[in-house]
Amino acid sequence: MPARPGFRLPLVVTADADLLDDLLRIAAAAGTEVDVAPDPAAARPRWSRTPLVLVGADQAEACLRARLPRRQGLVLVGSEPAWDLAEPLGAEYVLRLPEAEEWLLRRLGGLFAEGAGRVVAVVGGRGGAGASVLAGALAVVAARDGRRTLLVDADPLGGGLDLILGWEGLEGLRWPGLAGTDGQLDPLALVRSLPQRGDLVIVSFDRGEPLPLPAPAMTAVLDAGRRARDVVVVDLPRRLDDAAVAALQGADHTLLVVPAELRATAAATQVAKTAALHCSSVSVVVRGPAPGNLSAPEVARSVGFPLTGLLLPPEPGLARGLEHGEAPGTGSRGPLVDLCRVVLADLLGAATEAAA
Repeated sequence: MPARPGFRLPLVVTADADLLDDLLRIAAAAGTEVDVAPDPAAARPRWSRTPLVLVGADQAEACLRARLPRRQGLVLVGSEPAWDLAEPLGAEYVLRLPEAEEWLLRRLGGLFAEGAGRVVAVVGGRGGAGASVLAGALAVVAARDGRRTLLVDADPLGGGLDLILGWEGLEGLRWPGLAGTDGQLDPLALVRSLPQRGDLVIVSFDRGEPLPLPAPAMTAVLDAGRRARDVVVVDLPRRLDDAAVAALQGADHTLLVVPAELRATAAATQVAKTAALHCSSVSVVVRGPAPGNLSAPEVARSVGFPLTGLLLPPEPGLARGLEHGEAPGTGSRGPLVDLCRVVLADLLGAATEAAA
């Protein structure tokens, strides 16, 4: 499993199939996944980097022989735990299942109580600014770089963001099946129900009748996304409805995409003022070409928010690729991919600083 920035999953060390089934069930009920290692050799690379290690009774002696480093957050668990090995291992707790299931459920759920993932919203300064393309590219690049990613379509009139990825044929739940949600969602159940490939999953509208999206549904999806994913990318409409406002209020950062044109800059200024009412962190992405030779810093100064990256030049093959179902950001290099990596590094760097 590739290393993921930010929060890391708890680690389970056991080769006992029955114990593993029990622990996976408890973890799912707590709304989290776990990494699994069958023995100390497989556990060693992740041993010191995870917030919690659950060592099965079947591997306690092997872990002791392997001289794995002592660490906090080590729990010995099983139907018949090896009590005498707890102190040599440095275990903080020894749990007998099923009696200790409720304690373990609370401990695993507590790891994700504040939400681990980071949310970035993307909105266009005017129609056709390219916000949906940037949102799709951010999600594609994040997932390709090993980050568990959720892409959220918040524009009911956008035709379905799954089209941007070329995923319209994939099976999975879409907004019509989630619009009635007004409480907490099970993060794992949500992720498993959505269209997905690899580390990327999406919540999109379909091509049915336009669907007014209630704010509670958006809030529930973003909350589940934070708990189950490393990165959540939200594609917003320019005219903010209640659901879009809820997404802005839940975002850690908002990107405003502005073409390098005078009228687009004027329109984006109004959108930026509205976005800033709901999200305290806003920056500008300026997209070329610049027919009047407006520079990216000039556009950002006019809009009144910091500039992210340099002027994003046109990519001639991008529109052609989108028409043929090729997701933006699929290449290994180029201005759009480079910009996405800058945005993600800033977003996840801020998460690391906040956790320090």
